[in-house]
Amino acid sequence: MASPWSNATIDGAPGAGLEAAAPAPGQARPAAPGAPSAAAPEAHDGRGGAELARQFRHAMRRLTAAVSIVATREHGARYGMAATALSTLCTEPPAIVVCINRNASVYLPLARTRRFSVNLLQARQADLIAPFSGKLEHAARFAFGAWREARGLPVLGGAQATLLCRVDAMYGYGSHDLVIGRVEAVTAAESVTPLLWQNGAPAAASALGA
Repeated sequence: MASPWSNATIDGAPGAGLEAAAPAPGQARPAAPGAPSAAAPEAHDGRGGAELARQFRHAMRRLTAAVSIVATREHGARYGMAATALSTLCTEPPAIVVCINRNASVYLPLARTRRFSVNLLQARQADLIAPFSGKLEHAARFAFGAWREARGLPVLGGAQATLLCRVDAMYGYGSHDLVIGRVEAVTAAESVTPLLWQNGAPAAASALGA
């Protein structure tokens, strides 16, 4: 099973990112399609840099995160990816931040349409991780799961919760963009049974003392 940590936001062909001047650190991307690619962070050359990267990946396997599918639609085609790098940003206004690799197949359609859905997976939906993390063409991914459309966006039936979002800003850093999504609509299940990703594998949550 493919890992959303390693592949979910890196499913596009090399070099598929946008090619233009980088914004200054912390500068928001312009709203127009074709936003500039980000400035790369300071590189660590040589074996020391490779070892630091290995240690970082090893450490981040200890960070348990909920698994979601970020999806959008452009010209009738649907695009989606599994993601764990997603967080609440604020509640006034309701907003989230999701990190997306610029080589991900969902990146350019999302950047152009400025709209996307976030579908938080239930523990029983672990079988959706692989198709939305690997090399399947964007249309083939949606053969997995009960997908429908809401406000012009792909929405997953049976999800733990679904957020419909509009892009407010995109900030570049290294290979990724931090996408700020203003939440426009929310649905949520009564039960709380999120699908988690822990130490490179799916996991389920349990209450302490249970």
